[in-house]
Amino acid sequence: MIAKFILRPAEGRDPSTIRNIIIKSRINPTGLDWKRFIVAVTDEDEIIGCGQIKPHRDGSLELASIAVTSEWHGKGVARAIIERLLEAHKGALYLMCQSSLGPLYEKFGFVVIQEEQMPKYFRRVSKLAGMAELMRKQGETLLVMQRG
Repeated sequence: MIAKFILRPAEGRDPSTIRNIIIKSRINPTGLDWKRFIVAVTDEDEIIGCGQIKPHRDGSLELASIAVTSEWHGKGVARAIIERLLEAHKGALYLMCQSSLGPLYEKFGFVVIQEEQMPKYFRRVSKLAGMAELMRKQGETLLVMQRG
């Protein structure tokens, strides 16, 4: 059976569901403005995934908050969300992810960049010792990647 879902822009009734999916996925819950989100929904309009392009004060744009409910993992939901967001934003985009997700984002044209190539926002975040230490304990490192 093929998993059926559609993508739509988030609506005013969606913020709490988006936030819950983000928190359950252990993603940074800051900067969750529902107006920037694309959501994946079932035929019953149940939100099963989300993602956004998040602007930063330094002018950089981040592919962010890509999350899918556990029941829908491996069914193409994240890929569909990422593809839709990338179609809408042709310029330079950045992202931060766990090192194990690097190969996934490489499929979409992202490459790992070094600190000197990072916009100010990403340099600051990548230096946060608490985040780096937490990821190391999970066997991960933080990657900052760029497309375009």
